[in-house]
Amino acid sequence: MGVSKFMSREAKRNKTLREIPLYIMLIPGIIFVLIYSYGSMVGAVVAFQKFVPTKGLFGSEWIGFDNFKNLFSMPNMGEVIRNTIVISLGKMFGGIIVPVVFALLLNEIKNIGVKRAYQTIVYIPNFLSWVILAGLFVDILSPSTGMVNQFLELFGVGPVFFLGDKTAYPITMIVTEIWKGFGFGSVIYLAALTGIDPALYESAEIDGAGRWKQTVHITLPGIMTTVVLMTVLSMANVLNGGFDQIYNTYSPAVYTTGDILDTFVYRLGIQNAQFALSTAAGLFKSVVSFVFIVVSYYLADKIAGYRIY
Repeated sequence: MGVSKFMSREAKRNKTLREIPLYIMLIPGIIFVLIYSYGSMVGAVVAFQKFVPTKGLFGSEWIGFDNFKNLFSMPNMGEVIRNTIVISLGKMFGGIIVPVVFALLLNEIKNIGVKRAYQTIVYIPNFLSWVILAGLFVDILSPSTGMVNQFLELFGVGPVFFLGDKTAYPITMIVTEIWKGFGFGSVIYLAALTGIDPALYESAEIDGAGRWKQTVHITLPGIMTTVVLMTVLSMANVLNGGFDQIYNTYSPAVYTTGDILDTFVYRLGIQNAQFALSTAAGLFKSVVSFVFIVVSYYLADKIAGYRIY
């Protein structure tokens, strides 16, 4: 008994010694996170101050929750929160449904070369920044010269100002974001499809089940755990409407339906120099997002058995 305990302690000691180089390699990353992620949290105190840049963090007057009261009393704050939730939920659900459908369709292609060609084509947009894509969409969706409106005119549909009409703008943001990311998002579901036992399809085919019934009764149940997991985890992004996309495509004409928390904070802090209000808005978003992250991981554990540790 004593010998086995000694051997166990010795094995753990040897394992720790072998892992020391790995711990050393982690040090630069930990320092980076401490400085830029945790160190910057000191600035959150601005949300509770009447911040004056010349006085700094420790010289400005402490006013408690007055900035939050002023923030939520602003006439457009309700619109900003509503727009953020609507656009985020649209992207979230579309970002689940479209990749699943695409993965199912791609899985039916038996020609490996054709399948890889389709995968490559739909992956490319994910690697382009919204700075590039915004310029492309301004031209493509132009009400006068854009190819989309020229196509719609063939069916008698008048020009649609996709990026300037307050009704069309949020829909355009949802659709273009889904288009950009569905190819890359389908990778997870394609991986889940490879985990389904081929014998199930063979048995179903012997019993006379066609491709549709095989999809409904074998394929979908086989990847449902992954779908549920990704849906639950995406709850953490319910207040992330996509700053890069919105900032590079919106204008004052669509503020009522397109302005989100991220762009609202940017305008308050950078353009209008209202640092305390913008910090309060950013802190509000961070706290709500943190709550959603905790809830989403709890649900992922309970529903799909997923745990990060």
